[in-house]
Amino acid sequence: MLMAALRDMQWRRRRFVIAVLSTAIIFAMTLVLTGLANGFRVEAEKTVDALGVDVFVVKAGASGPFVGATPFAPVDLGRIAATPGVVAAAPLTYAGGTVTQGDSTRNADLFGAPERGPGMPVPSEGRAPTTPDEVAVSSTLGRHVGDDIEIASRKLRIVGIVDNSTALANLPNVFLTTAGAQRLVYGGQQLVASIGIRGTITSLPDGYAAIDRAGAIADLLRPLKVAVNSITIVAILLWVVAALVVGSVIYLSALERLRDFAVFKAIGVPTRNVAAGLAMQAIIVALLAALVGAILSMALGPLFPMQVIVPTAAYVALPLVAVIIGLVASASGLHRAVSVDPALAFGGP
Repeated sequence: MLMAALRDMQWRRRRFVIAVLSTAIIFAMTLVLTGLANGFRVEAEKTVDALGVDVFVVKAGASGPFVGATPFAPVDLGRIAATPGVVAAAPLTYAGGTVTQGDSTRNADLFGAPERGPGMPVPSEGRAPTTPDEVAVSSTLGRHVGDDIEIASRKLRIVGIVDNSTALANLPNVFLTTAGAQRLVYGGQQLVASIGIRGTITSLPDGYAAIDRAGAIADLLRPLKVAVNSITIVAILLWVVAALVVGSVIYLSALERLRDFAVFKAIGVPTRNVAAGLAMQAIIVALLAALVGAILSMALGPLFPMQVIVPTAAYVALPLVAVIIGLVASASGLHRAVSVDPALAFGGP
């Protein structure tokens, strides 16, 4: 039966090749969507890690140090810095903003931190800003050290470049001194979004809460939650479409082989052998589609304007999911094959 199934695939190879390519495109898009959703998390993790902050101290009631921050005056900064376990503490600011370059304007994430304190990443080129009129920017802006950029109608000098630093779906990150960010974000008021701590802290003054690294990443991802959920739903629908494509091909193959199945049943071939042949066809189609889809996803990823970072687990899971899809898809053809009347084997053309 297995040899008969392989010979059938050889006979109808054009149809099976079309099925493999169609399913491969669906698998590739599923991997790309998975990479998009994972890319959001990876860039948030890279941004938080680059800040070098172990704990963010925020105002009580705030949901995080970034998107969910509640601005406050850091009057207790000295007390927090003197707490046992705290190696360093620094006032940090965060806000969304825009960067004007010539006639174009781009959204950006604005971070404020002391030059050497927690919260300021190490530039890959140049140095960290030291005055309110200096900035370090993401390399994705395509600017160079010594260039000027305009943020909130203020001209600032680029003194550092941070390699591929983005957040919130590939928005470039811009880093200023705390005073520089306060001028742009709070109109010069001495307010901060959080106090960044390097080290550990066991007790806090009343009115404050501590947010760890995981909480900070979740806060930075919060605006993208709806988008990630939508991408997940589309990915699930694509899995269903893949199963329907493979299932339709196997079902059509079964319809064209009804007389063959009738002969098999007439000579006493067990139903499980017939099922094995159909299942093998579906699994071969699905696995070949998974292989082609994985290669295709690597080619499609760089074409997207956002980071597509497909996790290794997705590539590992794809063949397993493909086998499951193949088995499910073969069920329709199997039902038609086992229900055929053996008398059909002795009928006329």
